Amino acid sequence: MMNDTSSDSENEIIGSRAKLFGHEEPIHEVLGGGKVADVLLWKDRYVSDALLGGMTVIWFLFEIVEYNFVALLCHISITTMLVLFIWSTVADIFKWKGPQIPDIVLKESFFHDLASILHKRFNQLLPMLLRISCGIDLPIFLPNIVSLYILSVIGSYFSFVNLLYIGFLCMQTLPIVYERYEEEINNWVGDVIIVLKKNYRRFNKNYLNKIPRGPGKAKKTQ
Repeated sequence: MMNDTSSDSENEIIGSRAKLFGHEEPIHEVLGGGKVADVLLWKDRYVSDALLGGMTVIWFLFEIVEYNFVALLCHISITTMLVLFIWSTVADIFKWKGPQIPDIVLKESFFHDLASILHKRFNQLLPMLLRISCGIDLPIFLPNIVSLYILSVIGSYFSFVNLLYIGFLCMQTLPIVYERYEEEINNWVGDVIIVLKKNYRRFNKNYLNKIPRGPGKAKKTQ
């Protein structure tokens, strides 16, 4: 009878395999389906290339050259103003076409899409973290504690700028990698989750269930 119960539980674990993040729609829709998703999935290569190049230059200036943020901002502003001034002066002298200043540099939709994605993901992440923190699902609670500790150790060896740049590189690479190898990644993650759940059930059976319970707990288990 015990073998049947254990086999049923194992079948239940194997049968509960789901897609990563628990979604059924394409990763483009998970990321918001707007301009931000196009950039993260490299569907708009010009913007993605420009963003990657710009962030790399910023990381190089702050981390390698050790530029001060205020000094860098002032130097960029001075250089931009001088270039526009010289361009405009030369254009007036030789009757050339002067610099065209756009009314809108960045469209409102870009910030709206970005804010919408951040708002949606924050509202999904915070309740999930609160549920995990209550210890309802130990196979998820324990790996999260270990992951946060490992992240804290890694963070102690990197500067804040390096961590931001590494996070940006992950945002630019992981979504497109997942889109291309979605089935393989889902299968691998599913196998890992199955192993973790099996080990937790074994740990729960051999150790946690043997911990003495209070009167209230004993009544509930009867």
